[in-house]
Order: sequence, then C-alpha cells, then structure tokens
Amino acid sequence: MISLEDCVALSGLTEEQVLAIAEHEHLPEIAATAFAQYLLKREHGMEKIRDMIVDDIRQAQQRQDKTHILTLLHVLHHFLKSHPEVCPPQHPWSELY
Repeated sequence: MISLEDCVALSGLTEEQVLAIAEHEHLPEIAATAFAQYLLKREHGMEKIRDMIVDDIRQAQQRQDKTHILTLLHVLHHFLKSHPEVCPPQHPWSELY
C-alpha cells in the first residue's frame, strides 16, 4: 500500500508545502499531494501554490497565530528558494515579521 510519505515524494513538493495546500483547500493530506502534482504540471501552477501559502499566512495573521505564521513563512521561503522563478520582487506577507 502506498503511504502518505510516498505520495508526498511523488508530488514534487515537501510535506510542509503539501500541508499548506491541504490547509488552504480544506483537503485531506493525501488528496493535497495529488492536487500539488497536478498544479506543478499546469501553466502558472507554481504561482497558484505560492499564492495558497501566502493566503494561509494572511489567515494566520488574522487569527494572530504567530507560531503558525512563522511556520508558513518558513514553508514559503523554502518554496521560493526551490522555485525562484515565482519569487515576487517584494514580500508583502512578511511585513510584520
């Protein structure tokens, strides 16, 4: 049987990035791995993933959940480091931190 770790490895993203997609889309983690793989093959899919992570950060900021904000900023940092082509010139989501 294929495990969640196997699906994450096949998705092309890290587990934390997949979890951010799952959070944003209100999907089970296993479904988020399939959605991640789908997005990575689509035109502008990486931008969509970046925007999902940014939206999750904004939601955490509204809840004032500093721990989750910092976790998501870390996830975003690693995503942008792995995919510099979708890195915006400014980082407005981290103005508070």
